Amino acid sequence: MSSKEPTVKPRNEAEGDVPQWQPQPIARPGGGSSPIIEKALADVRSKIYPRSVSGYFAKWRVVLVYFTQLIFYGLPWLQWNDRQAVLFDLGARKFYIFGMVLWPQDIIYLTVLLVISAFSLFLFTALAGRLFCGYACPQTVYTEIFMWVERKVEGDRLARIRLDEAPWSLKKFRIKATKHVLWVLIALWTGFTFIGYFAPIRELFVGVFAGTLGFWQWFWMFFYGFATWGNAGFMREQVCKYMCPYARFQSVMVDQDTFVVTYDYVRGEPRGGRSRRIDHKEAGMGDCVDCSLCVQVCPTGIDIREGMQYMCIGCGACVDACDTVMDKMGYDRGLIRYTSANAIKEGLTQKQVRKRIMRPRTLVYMGILSAILIAFLVSLATRTTLRVDVIRDRGALGREVPGGMIENVYRLQIINTAEEELTLSLSASGVPDITLTTADGTTSVVKVDPASNRLVPVVLRVPVGQAEPGLHDIEFHAHATSERGREVEVVERSSFYVPN
Repeated sequence: MSSKEPTVKPRNEAEGDVPQWQPQPIARPGGGSSPIIEKALADVRSKIYPRSVSGYFAKWRVVLVYFTQLIFYGLPWLQWNDRQAVLFDLGARKFYIFGMVLWPQDIIYLTVLLVISAFSLFLFTALAGRLFCGYACPQTVYTEIFMWVERKVEGDRLARIRLDEAPWSLKKFRIKATKHVLWVLIALWTGFTFIGYFAPIRELFVGVFAGTLGFWQWFWMFFYGFATWGNAGFMREQVCKYMCPYARFQSVMVDQDTFVVTYDYVRGEPRGGRSRRIDHKEAGMGDCVDCSLCVQVCPTGIDIREGMQYMCIGCGACVDACDTVMDKMGYDRGLIRYTSANAIKEGLTQKQVRKRIMRPRTLVYMGILSAILIAFLVSLATRTTLRVDVIRDRGALGREVPGGMIENVYRLQIINTAEEELTLSLSASGVPDITLTTADGTTSVVKVDPASNRLVPVVLRVPVGQAEPGLHDIEFHAHATSERGREVEVVERSSFYVPN
């Protein structure tokens, strides 16, 4: 994949457009200037004014914006078993995900989930480049939302350029203030929703209006709101081009058969303006009319005709713009399209390109991802909702008590991850005539509330002479019965000490 920097040509003044930037020469010790430094600094300083575009891929971007935000904003408000359906309660150290409750001991599931996400990213990148960036990345999604608000308030591309170039007036202030008020409201609601994944959102909602939130709740809500406002409202493409690490290492995950947004230089060159009346092929011209619309609609301001660049987020806006021009000129669509570098080079059809999806790299990714995913799902499906940890009383390993008994004391940390009460019958085995009772010596039956843990001191006793002095391997048995009649049994190993 080429990393050639795009060369953005000045817009046509006659069409009411303006140059995007005018780089100034940068002096060097040896004289002259560095074109690379000039281009980089000018690109950072320039403001991009993407033109609105309609088409197949634009509709898909809108659909993905609605889909992702419906999940993000709506999920915290869903209820499950009289609680929030998805809640990462850091204070109580419990993660509620619909009918599943995860504890700190379940950190392995989070680790596996991160591994699955990484391999999914590798696979999707090998198949279709930065497709995630163009359609589902939070930076892209919120930039789309903020740009939609900007277009509704300030107008499309040319109107925004004229407004920014105009001197400050009451009208300009009113328009800019309206836009930023709407941006801030969206950003604050986003920050509030984000915090709602870590604290009960209904209580947060009441606390916001009552002013009873804690310092850190206010801090993180405003922090994430400010980050949303700054990233989506001002930084925009700068995040994708200079801050996102994915843009930098994606080149090692794609190859010449990866589906990416590609300009068909074989068909398009030599480019140039022309009349619809002439036969451009007889005139020795390519299909590209050099209208620069593909540059004007690009949210990162690159020229896709200069080759594939790491700044391209694969949103397909240039595809929609180019297809519109091709329709007007009466040419075939697809001068810019999703295809592979080999397809352009070898003249492959889309059907032939799709056959190359199943190549060694993608097959390896699919195999590894499938194996990890299956193991993950099987582990989740078979995980027990009861966990018992045995802790010996180090203060008294073993002692003889009245009645001719050897006694060992333990503490059982019982964790009930189910959302129903469990009644546990406790027992032990491994030494003849061993008995188990709770610390008060009354019973071997305990109850544990739903999604909670309980520390239960227990005593094991063995008649004197039943076992040789020293350590003996034993097993604790916890047989649990739920309110619905579901039964779970856990066996944990430990040791019983018989003193000399």
